[in-house]
Amino acid sequence: MTDRLKTLSDAGVSIWLDDISRERLRTGNLADLVAHQHVVGVTSNPTIFAKAVAEADEYADQVTDLATRGVDLEEAVRAITTYDVRWACDVMRDVYDSTDGKDGRVSLEVDPRLAHDEAATVAEARALWWMVDRPNLLIKIPATQEGLAAIADATAEGISVNVTLIFSLQRYRDVMDAYLTGLERAQSNGVDLSSIRSVASFFVSRVDTEVDKRLDKIGTDEAKAIRSKAAIANARLAYQAFEEVVASARWRALEEAGAHRQRPLWASTSVKDPALPDTMYVTELVAPDTVNTMPENTLLATADHAEIAGDTVTGNYDDAQRVIDEMERLGISYDEVVQVIEDEGVDKFEKSWEELLDTVKEALKGNPEVEGSAK
Repeated sequence: MTDRLKTLSDAGVSIWLDDISRERLRTGNLADLVAHQHVVGVTSNPTIFAKAVAEADEYADQVTDLATRGVDLEEAVRAITTYDVRWACDVMRDVYDSTDGKDGRVSLEVDPRLAHDEAATVAEARALWWMVDRPNLLIKIPATQEGLAAIADATAEGISVNVTLIFSLQRYRDVMDAYLTGLERAQSNGVDLSSIRSVASFFVSRVDTEVDKRLDKIGTDEAKAIRSKAAIANARLAYQAFEEVVASARWRALEEAGAHRQRPLWASTSVKDPALPDTMYVTELVAPDTVNTMPENTLLATADHAEIAGDTVTGNYDDAQRVIDEMERLGISYDEVVQVIEDEGVDKFEKSWEELLDTVKEALKGNPEVEGSAK
């Protein structure tokens, strides 16, 4: 049998699982995926945690202890999520060691309600970095306008960051600039640059969801011709921007001082339109120095039937730009699309965080010492 995931990995794509739960950890499922499915990293988000806590009883003992101690609601959520992430970091530690820190990473997101508050985001990043206390942790910071300064601040302190919710090419360039600024400040502060790692999570499928909705309203042959092509085009142009940055004199100076590249990470890689091939956002985004974080269904589909044909990104930049240009010609504003989905992305994660708070609050209810509530 063809080992498709190995072929993907050999092409320079690090395969990360976009899911975490205490059940996965307790049963050894995550360790099994690492051993047999080439999984070398894990990402989490508020939606994933809300689902895990709501559907599993593995959290009952910890919740009882937290309630007995009178821990307030938001600290209880931090205790629950950091427990899982710390455990996952330990599961991934051998991968971290064998790849010299490149992979074996586990991501934990700051409270998304802080996405537009630079100081609060940095403070939360520091707290989570301290609480998990594992070198293979990545702190997820949303790529809002206010988040850019927080990314630079956290990096300057030696915190490894997964920048999340990137949709636009300009914002991605701003994210890369923030990372380089953070590294330059870290160097001035005497921080060992080789200890810092980062990925930039460029979201894929949501671009097609929004653009295709608009193309369907137009309904012409020209609109149908670029349906479900915008997301891949957008991601390919992001990789072109990445190549430009790592070829710059500014980056070369940092690399010579021990800095590591901030790899592009393809997020939201499960197809939302059932008419599309279920591995499309994997097979069409194969390039060196990238990460693809997949839900388990996409991971298993890739292992089962994906056709991995080497690099499908570099060399396709002109075609990618033509798709974006055609979209604009048809009256669909690229800038408007990416702003809409960024706002929706932050809002969705905020609602998931509120759901997580409500789930934990419900579990803690009945203990008179627990007074915390969602903001």
